Parts: sequence; C-alpha cells; structure tokens
Amino acid sequence: MSDEDFAVLPQVEAAGLHLRSGLVGFDRGDSDVRAAEHWFAELLGDQRDRVVACTHLLRVPSPHVAFSIALPSGVEVDLPPVPDGLAAAAALAREEHLSGQGGRAFAYPGRDACVGVLSVAELLSRSAIERVTVMGGAPAAADTLIETRDHVRPLWMAGKLTLVTLPHTDGRIAPFEMPEEIPCCALH
Repeated sequence: MSDEDFAVLPQVEAAGLHLRSGLVGFDRGDSDVRAAEHWFAELLGDQRDRVVACTHLLRVPSPHVAFSIALPSGVEVDLPPVPDGLAAAAALAREEHLSGQGGRAFAYPGRDACVGVLSVAELLSRSAIERVTVMGGAPAAADTLIETRDHVRPLWMAGKLTLVTLPHTDGRIAPFEMPEEIPCCALH
C-alpha cells in the first residue's frame, strides 16, 4: 500500500464514522491490548488483510490502548463514537501512524502468510512488512530464517513497518514479541 492509497482523515468524532477509505485514529479507552485487538479484528472481519490496523499504548488522558487504521479504497468499516475525553488520544494514534513513528500492527496485508519458518526475504515479499531488524537495530540478512511462532506484530519505526526480532536457536531469529506476552508495566 502506498501513501496515495489513503486519504488522511481527522479522528472519529462523537457521532461515529462510516469509513470508506482513509487513515483515522480511534479510541474506546481499552485497558487490555489483547481484548482490544480481538474486538477490532471482529469489527474488521474478512477485511483485516486489506488494512493496516495498529494499537498504540498511550498515556493521555490516562494509560490505555488506542487504534489507528488505514483503509484503501473499497474497504469500509463502521466505527462507533469516540467517548468523551478521548478525541485527543485518537488524534495522537492517527499522527503516530501517519508519521510512521508509532503503532504496533496487528492487522496488515499478508499477516496470515507470516507463519512457520520463513526467510527474511520470504516474509518481506509476502506481507506489508518493509524491514526486519535484530534487536539493537541491525538489519537481518535476506536468507536468515525467522521462527515466526505464528505471531508477527511489526512496529512503525522510521516510516517503515518493521519486524523487530531477537536471536533464536541455530542461527535463526524470532519476533521480539512472544505469542503469549507476560503482562508488564506498559500501561501503568
């Protein structure tokens, strides 16, 4: 997807929004990332492989999870109203996504093909992910094998959808984020 595929829209206001295409921030004030993603994935239904939807861990007005979503032409979604007091947070999520400086993608083109063991080159060719790095920022070689653990959640970093990995066994790498994350203090 290129930038030209999306209109840039303001965050969802109190009346809700029937979104036909564009990039928008959205917020329900969720406190649990997994539950928030599940709700949003159900909302997207079979269109989730055509969008780039991200979670954003925000601290304004209090710690919670917000969303950003970029929809190309031909994809539609109805978003409920943003609760009072969360419009600024929704706008922040939108700006992070728009700038390519923040957001963790849980729905993106090619996500369902990022399973099993893949080379970096295969992962990049099958999905919207643009870069794979090893913790610390070093790029991964194209022939390096990735143990996806069937859980690939890239981040917006420096304008590119980036999968951050860690060294794994036998010279392979694996996504930094584990499929069953241990709760941490990110929302405290």
